[in-house]
Amino acid sequence: MPKVFLRIGRRRALQGAAAGAVALGLLLWWLLPLGDTPPSGTIVFSTGTPRGVYQEYAERLRTEMARDMPGLKVKLLNSAGSQENVQRVATGKADFTITAADAVETYELAHPRSAGRLRGVARLYDDYVHLIVRSDSRIRSVADLRHKRVATGLSDSGVRLIADRVLRAARIDPQKDITPVADGIDTGPDRLVQGKIDAFFWSGGLPTKGLAGLAKKGAFKFVPIEGDLVTRLHDQGQEARYYRATNMPESAYPRVQQGAEVPTIAVSNLLMTRADVDPRLTEWVTRTVIKSRDGIGAHVHSAQLVDLRTAIYTDPLPLQEGARRYYRSVKP
Repeated sequence: MPKVFLRIGRRRALQGAAAGAVALGLLLWWLLPLGDTPPSGTIVFSTGTPRGVYQEYAERLRTEMARDMPGLKVKLLNSAGSQENVQRVATGKADFTITAADAVETYELAHPRSAGRLRGVARLYDDYVHLIVRSDSRIRSVADLRHKRVATGLSDSGVRLIADRVLRAARIDPQKDITPVADGIDTGPDRLVQGKIDAFFWSGGLPTKGLAGLAKKGAFKFVPIEGDLVTRLHDQGQEARYYRATNMPESAYPRVQQGAEVPTIAVSNLLMTRADVDPRLTEWVTRTVIKSRDGIGAHVHSAQLVDLRTAIYTDPLPLQEGARRYYRSVKP
């Protein structure tokens, strides 16, 4: 009698193992191309400034790619931000990067020949423009920045691109009517607290960890970007069509916002590459980006917004062939 139970138990165990193997096989079929060997080699990924969202997202994406493609070495290269990132990919100094859509359009208009090589991989999340002053500041609007010391971002950053346009929309010359300072998220917050600057611009995902420490102390407040200012911003040219009026949700920096939304503008971020990058590699990278959303999003809040349904909208860039293959393979 005990032998009968032993046989039944062993049979059930084998059946359970078989079912588990089938489930695992189905999972791997979705995550990895069946029978395909992961790409190997070395690629360069241009990121952003320390303490910025681009940098943290890229670091965690590299970890995820190492799991899916253990033979692929991903070299991260710090940058000033969106403008430098586009230049690096266009000129072959980097293979992949994250950049804002307005920076792509700006580059395309200035360099139509080299821009023709650029391709989209995925739309990721939106950057929100932060205009920050000390909590005791009397600055209430963009117009109040006249004659002030204002950090407008590093010279090749996406922040600089947006800050200069916002200032011009307020009829402020970024070179003559303020004292411009080239601080980014890595230095701007500390210099603001120290009184070395009066305000600084930042464009990034919500929340940006580089502001977390100050936010907990309630050491700064936001200046709204709204109304006619946004209308005049949109009148500046084709690149400005990528800015949309929105509100920074009250949950972004609760201690600072105290239950209030902040009127501002946002622009979409794109993961991009070039047409000549191996489509098979790009297909694998695209898969990793989509399937790692929750894992990365647990640490980089903005990554939670990566969505398969909207990832294909990489305007102004056409999709790279590898990315297109992936989206077709998962299309219902």
